[in-house]
Amino acid sequence: MKSTLGNNLKERSEGLCELCATNQATCAYAVSPKSNDVIENEVALCDTCVSIIEGADAGSHWQCLAGSIWNTEPSVQALSYRILYGVKDQEWASEIISSVELDETVVTWAESAYQVSALHVDSNGTPLESGDTIVLTQQLNVKGANFMAPKGTIVRKIRLVPDNAEQIEGKVNGDTIVILTKFVKKSV
Repeated sequence: MKSTLGNNLKERSEGLCELCATNQATCAYAVSPKSNDVIENEVALCDTCVSIIEGADAGSHWQCLAGSIWNTEPSVQALSYRILYGVKDQEWASEIISSVELDETVVTWAESAYQVSALHVDSNGTPLESGDTIVLTQQLNVKGANFMAPKGTIVRKIRLVPDNAEQIEGKVNGDTIVILTKFVKKSV
């Protein structure tokens, strides 16, 4: 998302695009998924870099990222890495990526544009969402608790486990437990 170039960002970038470092910066570009509410999330860009990010042909323009990837600002590093990651099949881009050791949070930020959130599905392949009601399709031994959850148990207001599409959380007998999605059916 782009917005007008503020004075602080203009000063930080010395008026130049923080990616190509040759053209005058004309806008502030927020590196998603973050917004441009703070300067730490923004990169000062020129019209050329913006047009290429928005889909214009890059040609050899992105080879300038060999310099911007070393910028001290995490937002510039993240955007540079993200663009390079998108063309990593080209040898020059792959070499630039492997030449730099970025903080893991910057790499995660950069790669967030390429990650698809895991889809949680029940035993029948029906998509599950937080807040759904499910029914257990078999008896489950609840580890860490002294009870078995019988087949047919209804679990209301489930929560999806964000980093594991095979797990959900729900309350059974007053205890919050982790349940494998292959043992549940979404209740209509």
